[in-house]
Amino acid sequence: QVRFVESGGGLVQAGGSLRLSCVASISTFGFRLSVMGWYRQAPGNERELVAAISSGGSTNYSDSVKGRFTISRDTAKNTVYLQMNSLKPEDTAVYYCKRIGSSETWGQGTQVTVSS
Repeated sequence: QVRFVESGGGLVQAGGSLRLSCVASISTFGFRLSVMGWYRQAPGNERELVAAISSGGSTNYSDSVKGRFTISRDTAKNTVYLQMNSLKPEDTAVYYCKRIGSSETWGQGTQVTVSS
């Protein structure tokens, strides 16, 4: 079964930065073909997709993070990253990664807390 292990979260002041990592337990070939996404879920809210990266490296972002977050991938390490800059209190959430469109189990996520 495919697993996703997220890390890199923490407590940061508004305006600060964090870099999240997600390692996928799939073959390098499978990872290379996968469209990967970073999602987040704040208390009381539904989980939302904030960034995606295609197998070819094309990226898309939600309007709420565009210009502040950058998604990238390292195929050799089966890892996808989310660089988060200019963080705001409203970015506070648990962040998850997963293959977009898959029904695989969610990982535990990593908590990001931004203080004002």
